[in-house]
Amino acid sequence: MASSCCPVWTAFAALSFTLLAGCRPTPLPAQPAHLVTRSHVTMGTEIEVTAWTGDENRADAAAVAVFGEFDRLDAMLSVWKDASDIVRLNAAAGDHAVPVNDETREVLRVAREVSGLTNGRFDVTFGALSGLWKFDNQDKDDTIPDHREVLKRLPLINYRDVEVDDRAGTAFLKRKGMRVNLGGIGKGYAVDRSVDILRRSGLRDFMIQAGGDMYVAGRRGDRAWRLGIRDPRGPADSSFAMLDLADGTFSTSGDYERFFIKGGRRYHHIIDLTTGEPARGCRSVTLVTERAVIADALAKGVFILGPDEGMALIERTPGVQGVIVSAGNEVLVSSGLRGRIRLLAPPTDAP
Repeated sequence: MASSCCPVWTAFAALSFTLLAGCRPTPLPAQPAHLVTRSHVTMGTEIEVTAWTGDENRADAAAVAVFGEFDRLDAMLSVWKDASDIVRLNAAAGDHAVPVNDETREVLRVAREVSGLTNGRFDVTFGALSGLWKFDNQDKDDTIPDHREVLKRLPLINYRDVEVDDRAGTAFLKRKGMRVNLGGIGKGYAVDRSVDILRRSGLRDFMIQAGGDMYVAGRRGDRAWRLGIRDPRGPADSSFAMLDLADGTFSTSGDYERFFIKGGRRYHHIIDLTTGEPARGCRSVTLVTERAVIADALAKGVFILGPDEGMALIERTPGVQGVIVSAGNEVLVSSGLRGRIRLLAPPTDAP
């Protein structure tokens, strides 16, 4: 049966169209820009994304994407995740090469670059010492290992024995007993990947922090982001210096995050691979540069080199600036940060 048009409805529709055409609704005003912060736990730490924006939905979606990327990389690079690239690589040490993802090969290449800069002080094959020093939350223990066992494993630490074959898509550890651990570089790499995600989402003013690794972009309202350098012996929320930063990475390695004290001596997770013992020259190292993956790894190498050699390395490395607190509580500031960094008070002088 054919339908017929209702005259009343036609008249109503025409009236509605006329009213809408003649009186367009005023768009709702944009929400004033404000801080939007979201957090997520992965890679053994809390990841925090903060954006200065009036579009909270955009910030939420971007944060979800960032956390997903951290989780994806954690499953790939962790020594704690079954079937990760690194677990499989370590299991095949001295036997055969294993297929690994592009990202894993990229991190291994950057690690080798930083190992070269630091004369091997930073070296991802420090995993050979796993099970001796136990600073991670998963197996934390304040037992000091037998030094003879430490010395026995030191020869297995050599970044030059990690082979990466991009054509075959594989990596290989040349000797049995070798083990890679990307705990000193993986978070920095994930931060860099996340910066790309945040920029592609349309955000321009943001901060991302993963433990001691941080990247800031743009501004926090009418000023640059204001970042504090933690007092190594003060309360967790205390800073001894401040720096305003608009675009760049800000990475700190210190002896105060994972440690125990025994016999009046502080034992921490940054190991000097020439001795197999916790490094003794510094309390903290903070680096400012463009790439978080470089800052994350290089900060450990500088820490192990000690204040004098470490600051010399900072000064001769293009695009890298830094602040070192020595074991004697002296503050060293690289030439590129003098006049930019504000010292609030001397760091707390305590063991």
